[in-house]
Amino acid sequence: MAYQKSEHYDKHTTDAISEAYGNIISQLGEDPNREGLLKTPERIAKAMQYLTQGYQMDAKAILESAKFHEDVSEMVIVKDIELYSMCEHHMLPFYGKAHIAYIPNGYITGLSKIARVVDVYSRRLQVQERLTQQILDAIKESLNPLGVAVVIEASHLCMMMRGVSKQNSVTTTSAFSGLFETNETRTEFLKLIASKLH
Repeated sequence: MAYQKSEHYDKHTTDAISEAYGNIISQLGEDPNREGLLKTPERIAKAMQYLTQGYQMDAKAILESAKFHEDVSEMVIVKDIELYSMCEHHMLPFYGKAHIAYIPNGYITGLSKIARVVDVYSRRLQVQERLTQQILDAIKESLNPLGVAVVIEASHLCMMMRGVSKQNSVTTTSAFSGLFETNETRTEFLKLIASKLH
């Protein structure tokens, strides 16, 4: 399915999620019939569908919708791609930036498609480690480049709001393939994005 941001929600799904959240609100000790909470379950239902819309998106189709033959083999880097995701362990948000590079092997893709691939996988229940690898795999499988590099830095509300309550912690994950597995190429990439990393 092609990438799209839709504000149209399936009524059956919305109703089912709304009912579940109404029960949750009640179990937490609140009155779901209180004026300020009357529409909250429906709002949450729509928000959750939006935040997990990546399940209805196809990263490979997105990349291949703007795939062009070009005889270039220089590193292409897209930095500072904002991402927002939901930790699958506590269903609390984590957010940050992705820095992605690939070395073409006869084909390139539209730069905006790289950012959209981040949306595809971040708009799901996730862990940062898997998110990093999924982005790399999608680019690798769709474009067959000489190498791919992905670095993600993110803050996790499950660490900031609960548990150890470390508000200033940032988690960095990385994945490399092909030419980026060599020290020289990986070092060049990391140097080019170094000013963006904490």
